[in-house]
Amino acid sequence: MRALFSSRSKHDYLSDALTLLTGWIREGEQIRRTLTLDDTQHAALTERVKVVADALHQRPEISRRAGQTQIRVGHGDAPLTEGEVLLAARIEDAYRAVTQP
Repeated sequence: MRALFSSRSKHDYLSDALTLLTGWIREGEQIRRTLTLDDTQHAALTERVKVVADALHQRPEISRRAGQTQIRVGHGDAPLTEGEVLLAARIEDAYRAVTQP
């Protein structure tokens, strides 16, 4: 797929990819997503994200407050990378897997 985007800048490609990730909010050079999950779903999602993040060599921030799980991807001091956007997409897959019966 990289050849398809060779004439476009990396920034445009990542911006296009981010528009497909509904629910994710961009904050500077980070993206975040807040999910309403019960404790069991949170634990299952966290485990799935850990596996994917390790495979992609990424370190998302995952926190839990008042029945909500917040996930942050990106360092904040460097532009978002393809790997970070890919991680966000995989987090969406994991979220669907743990919330669908």
